[in-house]
Amino acid sequence: MSFRFQLLLILSVFSHTSFSQTVYPKITGYFGILHPIVTVSEDQTAVNFRDYYAVGFPTGINIWKNEKIGFSFEVVPNIKDDQGTDKVTNLLFHPGILVALGNGFTFAGRAAFESSGRYGFTPVINKTIIKSANCSYFAAIPLPVRFGNDHPASFTAGFQFGIAF
Repeated sequence: MSFRFQLLLILSVFSHTSFSQTVYPKITGYFGILHPIVTVSEDQTAVNFRDYYAVGFPTGINIWKNEKIGFSFEVVPNIKDDQGTDKVTNLLFHPGILVALGNGFTFAGRAAFESSGRYGFTPVINKTIIKSANCSYFAAIPLPVRFGNDHPASFTAGFQFGIAF
């Protein structure tokens, strides 16, 4: 083998190795479907699918600083169908931090600012279910806590699933 061929072969091996490693910051996007299941406040307990139907469409960008910590920005339009009338009821701005917990689990701690005048925070536990070379599918449990706009504080438990790319 010639020296040039050997050098090309060595460079090829090293360049392949470097491309297979994750480079930070790493940027990913995602889209999901969110179903709030139950919302509890001092005034009432409301159950989705029984009292009304509500759905949200979380869309966001994650910027991973390293393999353990990142920043996320999410926007969630919410639609509600109540007694035959449906409309966009809210737009949620949802920035937060991401902490990789291992084994496909991630914690997201998000601040919440709603166009309805409510605000609060949302802890989210996320689990990657299927991971491929081009995308991954995930399920999450968001637990929103909200205040403001002359309503009592509320707590919601929800279920979210989606695709990240």
